[in-house]
Amino acid sequence: MLALARLLVFGFLILSVIYVCLSFYSRAVRRGKLEKEWDEEVKTGDRDAFVKEGLEDYDDSLRRKLILGVYVIPICIISFIIYATNFM
Repeated sequence: MLALARLLVFGFLILSVIYVCLSFYSRAVRRGKLEKEWDEEVKTGDRDAFVKEGLEDYDDSLRRKLILGVYVIPICIISFIIYATNFM
């Protein structure tokens, strides 16, 4: 039982670090695309306001929610492995 608790704690910490890194990376990529879009197409108005508005749209997007799969997929795989090892 202690081994399972240790697996859960360390697994959660590692997945949290991966989630934060992936989230920052994805946001940086989106920011770069918005800046490139403004430089190539828009060129009118305030660039910072355009990027800020685009990032607010990104915060509500499906892509942002899909990053939560970092938690879901490994937990499902580990649960299946434990089930298969013990009950099959």
